[in-house]
Amino acid sequence: MEVLSKATIETWILPYLTPGKRGFEPKVPVVEIVMLILYRLKTGCQWRQLPLKQFFSGEALTWNGVYHHFNKWSKNGCWKQVWIQLLTANRMHLDLSSIQLDGSHTLAKNGGQAVGYQGRKSAKTTNLLFLADNSGLPLALASPQQGQHHDLFEIQVLFTELCDLLQSAGINLGGLFLNADAGFDAVSMRQACEEQQIEANIKVNPRSKRVESTAYAYFDEELYKRRLVIERSNAWLDSFKTLLIRFETLVRNWVSFHLLAFVVLFLRRIAKIQKV
Repeated sequence: MEVLSKATIETWILPYLTPGKRGFEPKVPVVEIVMLILYRLKTGCQWRQLPLKQFFSGEALTWNGVYHHFNKWSKNGCWKQVWIQLLTANRMHLDLSSIQLDGSHTLAKNGGQAVGYQGRKSAKTTNLLFLADNSGLPLALASPQQGQHHDLFEIQVLFTELCDLLQSAGINLGGLFLNADAGFDAVSMRQACEEQQIEANIKVNPRSKRVESTAYAYFDEELYKRRLVIERSNAWLDSFKTLLIRFETLVRNWVSFHLLAFVVLFLRRIAKIQKV
């Protein structure tokens, strides 16, 4: 199963994968290693179950070797760099008429970093915040948090992380409209948007007893309807089986798989646009 073509991988991914501190080049084509990593992302299979012979044209690595390269590139920040460079070069293909903020809880089966018990799911989970554009394309994600925390936990720090990633790709945040549901109705969240010069369109939480939100009384119902595209984002991400249930114990690897999914989704959009 080919998630991305070799030509696409060679153009948009390989230039940003470093050989590592020792400078050793892999004994097999790097593009074939990346194709196997994408295969795992898509299918959710265990590393030891990777179909090595199917992807390696000559000498083959072991599954441990494939994981070694994925982990090395994750540790070096290569997957994040791939995503930033892709955004930078193709931001004209984004729909930034509004952006959507959402959170998600993912079951964590192997424990690890940023894992905690979440009462609603009666299981250990990891919580993620992410931004999507007005068509549902994922744009950025913040550092994963333990599942017992709600979406507003450390919101100003995490929201700054989201914004910093977009700004590093040359995306101007000033004047952007942001939709968020009532779970984000808090002064801290609205202040975080103000600091980034983002126009917050957050639904007022009717169960909240706070009166601070009266200072932000304006709410555009028509604009808020665009938040439905976040369900499209969730469906697209759920198509990558590795993201459905978290088995990665390291936060950096869990984030890297998400960034790889973002890359695949955006490259597919670009390919469709170029065909028109």
